[in-house]
Amino acid sequence: MRTASQGGTARGVVARCGLVTRGLLYVLIGVIAVRVAFGESHGGEEADRTGALQELAGKPFGGVLVWAVGIGLVCMTLWRLSEAVLGAAGPDGDKAGKRLAAAGRAVFYGTVAFSVLSFAAGSGGGQSGDQRSRDVTARALELPGGPWWVGAAGVGIAIGGVVIAVQAARRTFRKHLAMERQPEGVRKAVEILGVGGGLARGAVFAAAGAFVVHAALRYDPAQVKGVDDTLRSFTQTPAGPWLLVVVAAGFVLFGLFSWAMACWRRI
Repeated sequence: MRTASQGGTARGVVARCGLVTRGLLYVLIGVIAVRVAFGESHGGEEADRTGALQELAGKPFGGVLVWAVGIGLVCMTLWRLSEAVLGAAGPDGDKAGKRLAAAGRAVFYGTVAFSVLSFAAGSGGGQSGDQRSRDVTARALELPGGPWWVGAAGVGIAIGGVVIAVQAARRTFRKHLAMERQPEGVRKAVEILGVGGGLARGAVFAAAGAFVVHAALRYDPAQVKGVDDTLRSFTQTPAGPWLLVVVAAGFVLFGLFSWAMACWRRI
């Protein structure tokens, strides 16, 4: 069993750099989504990772910032990989389920880091998340039993979204935070960030998973939606663009929560 620490070990520094980077991406995506909701986005602007990178690239020293994001995501990958190999902080950090989940997260962040570094190097990575999702789905549908595999993946993504939302509502993240010495107001503020951000993130995952299932049933990869199209789909509900504003605000909250985690996460 690993003991929890907040410290400045190499693992702690790597983890906190990764969390800061994750927070930055979610804040940028949330801000872009708000602009989309109010029709103020620039032509072709997308509320996803590619849109966030393009937003950074357009700033002074934008190239450096994009490289920094890629390196931060590499840090996130290394942290999750270390949890898979060495175990995570906490009394149940050595359990097989925890290690397997950490390995899955390491693969995910490794893939994202590669995409961002490719974007930074100008050798790809600029394709929209929506198109990437459709391309992957199209290839998967051509495999033997493809619709079943795609449908299962969609169900898994949707269930993952529900789990994220439920865990956020139950405030299970509190066990990962070393905030015992912080004022009650600070702890409450972080809880609001975690709950609001987790609910929004879970809603997007659940909706994206439902679109994947729909694509499998229709045998049509065009039905799949990435983050940008999934967010835009919220404007087609009776709540109109206001639901997108709420979800976008939730993404910003999750970004701020990631920064709070960078300060107080038990590593």
